[in-house]
Amino acid sequence: MQVHEIFRKAYEVGASDIHLCVNMTPAFRVFGGLSFQEGEKLTPEGTLAMVKELTTEAQWSLLSETGDIDFSMSIPGVSRYRVNIFLQRGCFSIAARIIPKDVPSLEALQLPAVVRWLANQQSGLVLVTGPTGSGKSTTLAAMIEHINQQFSRHIITLEDPIEYLHEHGRSVIQQREIRADTKDFSSGLRAALRQNPDIILIGELRDLETIHTALTAAETGHLVLSTLHTGDAIQTINRMVDVFPADQQGQIRVQLASVLQGVVSQRLWLNRERSERVAVVEVLVNTPAVANLIRTDKTHQIRSVMQTGGTYGMQTMDAHVRQLVKAERLPESALSSVIRWTENSDIS
Repeated sequence: MQVHEIFRKAYEVGASDIHLCVNMTPAFRVFGGLSFQEGEKLTPEGTLAMVKELTTEAQWSLLSETGDIDFSMSIPGVSRYRVNIFLQRGCFSIAARIIPKDVPSLEALQLPAVVRWLANQQSGLVLVTGPTGSGKSTTLAAMIEHINQQFSRHIITLEDPIEYLHEHGRSVIQQREIRADTKDFSSGLRAALRQNPDIILIGELRDLETIHTALTAAETGHLVLSTLHTGDAIQTINRMVDVFPADQQGQIRVQLASVLQGVVSQRLWLNRERSERVAVVEVLVNTPAVANLIRTDKTHQIRSVMQTGGTYGMQTMDAHVRQLVKAERLPESALSSVIRWTENSDIS
């Protein structure tokens, strides 16, 4: 079977991911579980042919040099895919994430109304966090599309790779891919500040320099949207601060307390019918009380503020799980699982 046929079939059966590896049949991730397809096992020669079919000459050269590569691609009339190709035990493997053709709306994702409020802000820092595969990129894309439809803004995105493709609406959207359009997040972000943006989306805050520049951008009147692989709001704030040397952390707390607008932490859970995944969402809004706790290094007290902050749109993850169970959208087993999530929320 040709690789494009495999990609098409995965889309048709509603898979979220595709895994192609030597000595096994293609595997699709459907509702969180792996489903192995019928047919012959893949061979080293077969996977090599697939890799060469998927990559350009420049991508093949980079893959040969580094042993792995990320890129995005489209199959016309089917879908977009985020592809990672890598060497393991001397043979190529392919992992691909299926990206819907259309950018979903915030309403379609059934996210709390406060997420729309965060997207409406003119400056500051908004973070979307969670483990790999929790829908962070989709939430950010929906926020960008909301802005695009509602406001006249200049938006620059830095993505690795570009997933959703945005068309210009009321806003001008410039999408830059790491390695293809700019060297890395840090250099792309520095360049973006010279390109007269209103909004900057950074695919991931990966290092000290990128975090520092993002804070400065938010401080100088830009709205900055980004992600971290942290499990909840408190872990997110601590991670942002802990990246810096001890003698700088006090100043970073002050800066973060000033620019942070909010943190949206999410996970995906199978619904009661096991027919679709539901977003479980925690939201922190940076009120004066929260800002004071960040400044004074008392982040352990933020959870109690969130538990009583419903007026501001705040909610904890366990509270949202209880709400979804009560509404019969999640199974009862989710209640015990969320306890484990909150006890072990640093999932980087």
